[in-house]
Amino acid sequence: MIAVFGATGHTGRFVVSELLRRGLATQAVGRDAAALAACGFQDRGVTTTVSTMDDPASLDLALGGASVVINCAGPFLDTARQLIDAALRMRVHYLDVTAEQESARSTFERFHIPARERDVIVIPAAGFYGGLADLLATVSMGDWTEADDIEILTALDRWWPTTGTRRTGQRNTSPRLVLSQGRLEPLRTPSTPTQRAFPEPFGAQDAVELPFSETIVIARHLRVSNIRHYLNEAPLRDVRDPATPGPTADDERGRSKQLFLMEAIVRNGIAERRSIARGRDIYAFTAPLVVEAASRLRAGEFKRTGSLALGEAFDALDFLHALSPEHLTFEMNDYMPV
Repeated sequence: MIAVFGATGHTGRFVVSELLRRGLATQAVGRDAAALAACGFQDRGVTTTVSTMDDPASLDLALGGASVVINCAGPFLDTARQLIDAALRMRVHYLDVTAEQESARSTFERFHIPARERDVIVIPAAGFYGGLADLLATVSMGDWTEADDIEILTALDRWWPTTGTRRTGQRNTSPRLVLSQGRLEPLRTPSTPTQRAFPEPFGAQDAVELPFSETIVIARHLRVSNIRHYLNEAPLRDVRDPATPGPTADDERGRSKQLFLMEAIVRNGIAERRSIARGRDIYAFTAPLVVEAASRLRAGEFKRTGSLALGEAFDALDFLHALSPEHLTFEMNDYMPV
């Protein structure tokens, strides 16, 4: 069984639906019995459990019988530690979808050795922000053992933020970090806007340097001197506007109209390798991404135990191909100047 914490949230409901689509036994966990009932999980054959992060006994009970737990209950600064503690007690593999750098960083630092000792895998940031960039950077790295620079370009045509996104933004006050000359250091604030050339369909866009959890997870396992992440400015205006509504369903899967593109550029001397992913709805896309990882953990298809990045735990190229073309389109190319 795979347990989903935060199952009543926007992303959590997508995750439950994806697990059911794959025919995987699912347990939906939330803090509010009424909210769980309102989602109609039991009518779909999903077991439901009420549990809170301040009650270790209820966490252990919720994980009873599970092989993997997916944490969708942000802000993860407030939930990851307690749920990982429970997962280790119960010997259950753990995944979360945090975009919060400090949460991902503390998970790696605090839980790598305990997870290895319990023969468990703990993977933070297995969502759109963090996980997808890590997979793309890992496949772009290929057979290189080190690189000078990794640049992640993310473009969204719009951003309808969820309540959870807004809540996390208010909670996450930690300085944003970049990797510079092999060291994590605070991003200069404010970041200076710049023009970036995004692949089609976006093209030239005003963008700002805005690192999320991808900086932490990529630096965790790839030898690289510098990591930079740029996001186009248009979706940031949406998020910063309190009047911007949340996402609404526009297809049979419940996805919004939002389009995304992410490109990972790895540079080594004059050589350059690029991987590009395109898809729809960053919240909906997080579901097949994290469920693919959960399915592989459940089946024992991983390289080692401990606290790991997605691209470290699994074969990154095979993982991306498993998501394509249903959930994303994916391409790679090398470039060597003459």
